[in-house]
Amino acid sequence: MDKLTVYFDGSCPLCRAEIDHYRRCRGADGIAFVDVSAGTAAPDLSCAVALARFHVRDGEGRLHSGAAAFARLWRALPGWRWLGRIVGMPVLLPVAELAYRGFLPVRPHLSRLFARVRGRR
Repeated sequence: MDKLTVYFDGSCPLCRAEIDHYRRCRGADGIAFVDVSAGTAAPDLSCAVALARFHVRDGEGRLHSGAAAFARLWRALPGWRWLGRIVGMPVLLPVAELAYRGFLPVRPHLSRLFARVRGRR
């Protein structure tokens, strides 16, 4: 497995919970998780861009964004490989990207709702 770097919005409760889940997955110990809400991303990836969409850099230096980033991350995690392969198929990736783009505008609302529900526990 090549080394992955995952850029995520740690200020988003929903995003943080999802990343925490991935961190606990078998095989995640070789993955670097970078919270871009802390103000650092990468020389070729601004924090503003990284906060707007999910990004993963593979071991060859390629930057994947949106649905392709999720597919790349999932392929690196043994329990998720099947989903990464399916979503990453050339015929399905554009559909997954459309779904991801549809999710982006509602993410802030879902994040607030998630934070409220979690706060009640």
